[in-house]
Amino acid sequence: MANVLQCDVAVIGAGTAGLAAERAARKNGASTLLIDPEFKGTTCATVGCMPSKLLIAAAKEAHGIGRAGLFGIEVEGVWVDGPAVLRRVRNERDRFARLTRESSIGELPQDVTIRARARFDGPNRLMLDDGRAIEAHAIVIATGSAPVLPPPFAALGEAALTSDTVFELADLPKRLAVIGSGAIGLELAQAFAHLGVRVSLFDKSRNMAKLRCPKVHASLREIIERDLSLHLGVEVSPDPAENGVRLRWTGDASGETTFDKVLVAVGRRPRLEGLALDKTGLELDDHGVPLHDRATMRCGDSAIFLAGDVAADLPLLHEASHDGAIAGRNAAAFPAPIETTRSTLFSITFTDPPLATIGEAEADGAITGTADYADQGRARVEGRNEGVLTLYAAAPDGRLIGADLIAPAGEHLAHMLAWAIQREVTATELLEMPFYHPTVEEGLKHALRTICAARPIPLPQDQDTGAPAGA
Repeated sequence: MANVLQCDVAVIGAGTAGLAAERAARKNGASTLLIDPEFKGTTCATVGCMPSKLLIAAAKEAHGIGRAGLFGIEVEGVWVDGPAVLRRVRNERDRFARLTRESSIGELPQDVTIRARARFDGPNRLMLDDGRAIEAHAIVIATGSAPVLPPPFAALGEAALTSDTVFELADLPKRLAVIGSGAIGLELAQAFAHLGVRVSLFDKSRNMAKLRCPKVHASLREIIERDLSLHLGVEVSPDPAENGVRLRWTGDASGETTFDKVLVAVGRRPRLEGLALDKTGLELDDHGVPLHDRATMRCGDSAIFLAGDVAADLPLLHEASHDGAIAGRNAAAFPAPIETTRSTLFSITFTDPPLATIGEAEADGAITGTADYADQGRARVEGRNEGVLTLYAAAPDGRLIGADLIAPAGEHLAHMLAWAIQREVTATELLEMPFYHPTVEEGLKHALRTICAARPIPLPQDQDTGAPAGA
């Protein structure tokens, strides 16, 4: 008979969400077990946020040097050492992953962690691949996600890359095809292009990054097309070639070209295989993901909870961490629900300039205000004068509800707007805040004034009357 372990809350998966769930459950008095076959670190540290930003940082330096002539600075003899770029990416990535293991995993109580694979043997029972079993009052599934690699691309072998494998390249390819114009595809396509790789970006959709505002999308398209070859609204067929991959595409346009490598960035799928969800009695959606309540992360009426990418809600680190805290706290308190108000929806794509989507775009009588950064004072001083920002506000008071933007300092503007939206600030109230001159933040004022002018909303006395045009 199997050795049976017992606990209040069992957590499957030791990524960002699983670590947060175990911590929250234990903090709330539950006995916990955290199960993972590797405990190698989080998706963010190993294959996601950090290695991609390391590559983007190198690309930003290379791109900045290439633009030095704008300021009257001539630079000669510059070249990109591809192997050195990728070695630094891997070295720093490994450091981040090691620190994650040491700080988040290494500090866990020894009797909490179990190195094994788990599958369900009932709604409250897990079987481990080492022969043991776990009976738990509540269970949190936090097994993360994996890149989608459709069969035609999987058949290409090492010529097909995903966000999990691209950073293992020994050198930069000469020609790279990127499939998918979501956050990962956009970030990596532009970064490789700025490092001197000839990049072509393909997507069957005509809308990149699921952007809501046509003006912001048009600006994004102009920026991306300056760096690489863009093909939207096309279907792509790959075939192995002697020195790489032969791609054919049809749709809004058609063509064929040979590439050294293909980076497939068409999304990530929840890691649910091998969990034997059929033993849980859970109701699943069309993609096989358990139906759940985002206020508690509870699956139906069960004692099973989801957290992080496996829930297929918002594949973002801060959302995964919040999911874990919500799921862990509710698992510890089960069956008493503890509903949590979710933060404002908020995502950033680290293109250059950054792209962001915040909050909602639709509301009864929604008002919009747009700011164009093509002639914004501080942006022009720095040679970064491009991009568009659109604000969405609710009538009749002009309360800010959302934003789409691609703009210089966009990641900082996006944070400020997300905070304002979550605090239900109105356009008038934000205009009453101090705006230092000259800053990129001043570019918000035109959009805010447009919102105020669209309805009988009080427009505060400008604090910067007489500021130069374009500021």
